[in-house]
Amino acid sequence: MSALMGIQNIFVYTHDSIGQGEDGPTHQPIEQLTNLRTTPNMDTWRPCDATESAVAWKSAIKRNKAPTSLVFSRQGLPAMSRTSEQVADIAKGAYVLQDCAGTADVILIATGSEVSLAIESAKQLTANGKNVRVVSMPSTNTFDAQSAEYKESILPASVIKRVAIEAAHTDFWYKYVGFAGKVVGMTTFGESAPGNVLLEHFGFTVDNVVNTVNSL
Repeated sequence: MSALMGIQNIFVYTHDSIGQGEDGPTHQPIEQLTNLRTTPNMDTWRPCDATESAVAWKSAIKRNKAPTSLVFSRQGLPAMSRTSEQVADIAKGAYVLQDCAGTADVILIATGSEVSLAIESAKQLTANGKNVRVVSMPSTNTFDAQSAEYKESILPASVIKRVAIEAAHTDFWYKYVGFAGKVVGMTTFGESAPGNVLLEHFGFTVDNVVNTVNSL
């Protein structure tokens, strides 16, 4: 109703994925992120660390005529190193967190707890001779509202090999990876087990991301 009526509300969600763990599939959101992101007039943020969280909060506070959803993980996440320019670009919804020399062979797109997985996967792929760009996309709504020039600078049309990584439903991400890309995500409900066991079971591992890239 706040989205429909144009009212400022800040909704804070935690335990955002199968990383929730032992409580099982009834408590593990699979489709809810897509639901939030596709709600008209709702901004949704899934930050990967404290810096992105601070930018998300600031955006929510400044957005005084519409609601914002802030979605956080259960598990602790590592802090990412950034330049001042990268920090400024967080507010645009997506930015290049780690780039390569020359043209990228593949772009990895990730949010929240999967950003660190993208970084680790990029290290392995780089060691294997690939040029890899890692894009953190904490707010798809905000990124979609940017200029065509900015979006092209982050996701250049010439790089068609793309893999999105998110521990939620895969279907949402095909708008960014296209027909030539793939998504490491969920197409089923979760299971009941420790979070780290579930993440490995459902393929949120460096090996699976690397194999997915190699399959393109």
